[in-house]
Amino acid sequence: MITGKESTPIDNNRMFELTDELKSLRDLKADLEKQVKDINAKIDDTDYRLSEIMAETETQNFTLSGTMFCLTTKTRASAAAGVKDNLFAALREQGFGDLVYETVNANTLSSFVKEQVEGNNDSLPGWLTGLVNVFDKTTVSVRKSTKH
Repeated sequence: MITGKESTPIDNNRMFELTDELKSLRDLKADLEKQVKDINAKIDDTDYRLSEIMAETETQNFTLSGTMFCLTTKTRASAAAGVKDNLFAALREQGFGDLVYETVNANTLSSFVKEQVEGNNDSLPGWLTGLVNVFDKTTVSVRKSTKH
């Protein structure tokens, strides 16, 4: 059942066609995202097993079927839990402050700006003018219905 503005049968048919297409595309996207996640896990596992064999056999690189495989080691680092601010302060003190940059999560900023606009008679507070771009995006929400 459709609620809202009365529609002609042609409007309803087109709306239902687009509804089916949107649902199919979102389902396909979810399936593909799961496939990519599964493939990435398999890539990581295979990469690990191959790198172990190459290290054990002291094989630095080899070429097979026109593709060169090289054993490489990359150093990765991240801030220890709960001490990110201390790390940033230490980097600044040691002259490496250019490594530190602040970010604001886009969804968090959007929620904050929405609250500010709602609390300011539906207009952007002056202090935010020129600092943020604000736009509305209308989309169709899709979720499983509990009614059959």
